[in-house]
Amino acid sequence: MASPSRRGAGFVRLLLRVWQLGPHAAREREAPLRSLLACQKRFLSCVVGTSFSGPRLASASRSYGQGSALDSFLGFPQAENSPTSGVPAVSMYRDEQDLLLARPPDMPENPRVLRVVFLGAPNAGKSTLSNQLLGRQVFPVSKKVHTTRCQALGVITEKETQLILLDTPGIISSAKQKRHHLECSLLEDPWKSMESADLVVVLVDVSDKWTRNQLSPHVLQCLTQFSQVPSILVLNKVDCLKQKAVLLELTAALTEGVVNGKKLNMRQAFHSHPGTHCPSPAAKDPNTQSVRNPQRIGWPHFQEIFMLSSLSREDVKILKQYLLAQAQPGPWEFHSGVLTSQTPEEICTNKIREKLLEHLPQEVPYNVQQKTVVWEEGPSGELVIQQNLLVPKESHVRILIGPKGQLISQIAQEVGRDLMDIFLCDVHIRLSVKLLK
Repeated sequence: MASPSRRGAGFVRLLLRVWQLGPHAAREREAPLRSLLACQKRFLSCVVGTSFSGPRLASASRSYGQGSALDSFLGFPQAENSPTSGVPAVSMYRDEQDLLLARPPDMPENPRVLRVVFLGAPNAGKSTLSNQLLGRQVFPVSKKVHTTRCQALGVITEKETQLILLDTPGIISSAKQKRHHLECSLLEDPWKSMESADLVVVLVDVSDKWTRNQLSPHVLQCLTQFSQVPSILVLNKVDCLKQKAVLLELTAALTEGVVNGKKLNMRQAFHSHPGTHCPSPAAKDPNTQSVRNPQRIGWPHFQEIFMLSSLSREDVKILKQYLLAQAQPGPWEFHSGVLTSQTPEEICTNKIREKLLEHLPQEVPYNVQQKTVVWEEGPSGELVIQQNLLVPKESHVRILIGPKGQLISQIAQEVGRDLMDIFLCDVHIRLSVKLLK
């Protein structure tokens, strides 16, 4: 059996020949290259400890950019139903991203546009749904609340239509913002987003039996203040429900029995599913109040209802087609190559925070301060990142590093893999944990 170094050398030689001959020749050499890749996977560069590095295919992968970094580099055709097919990558250079955002939109003759705002309580699944619609994981996602700290913008461009997605933080009260010392952006951004919205998507987590029976009072207040903006209801995480008939009761409560100006006839549906009655929230909590109507727990002005799982590609595709169909004639706001308005550094910081929230217990991740000290291109075209994680207690240092450095190493590896998919380049990331002075 050939040694790893010989296999690596053979891989590089074949790769260079294919690159020089171009993508058409690449297709002819796909079979032998695939066999080499199968062996090569075991020898990808991965630094153990607090850093991560992926396969060194940086510069070339950036040139060919849309789906898998390697397949795009080699010019292999991408499946049309691939989640990343036709999805732009994000530049790892801030100046390139700034130039792209400043470029005039490359509109067709009859452009259409729709600004979509996602509203919902914390952890309703807004960022997960936004990522699925975009085709890349550019927004941070975790099971803990307040993962999204400020408004983030994503762009979908298909043919003559451009969708602008505004992923907002979960709506909270000013009392909670002060009590937990949260950023003002968590309080202000959802309201600012509504001022320019063409459509509001209200998400409700139907797997949370404590909150699913009524819309958040703050969501209701937002809908009431901007009642002229069309809205739709998305019942999310339906895959977590054992009894799908519960959705009928939730629909009746959250819409007050009215959708698109028409009353819902729910009686026959309920009779066909005996034993699934869920007490109304008004019966559970007589003190439930909305902003203007003490009896209001839902919104009777939704145009449509979608019941889906944000993790289901087919479910999300149906919603995406609906959003595209709602776009109105108007000029695009961004060039078709734009995927998000975030800077590369912001994406990286958000990704690291996502992993901290995912892996660290209780309040620990909320006390971590992040400081990027290195962001540069390496000698082989790879992106080199070093970020310091500053914590207030020695006990937090030990928790974050983990036994034998395993936890911080795992976080670095997961962040590196996610960034490779976003930037379509090799990423070498080093995380250092330090005590805040």
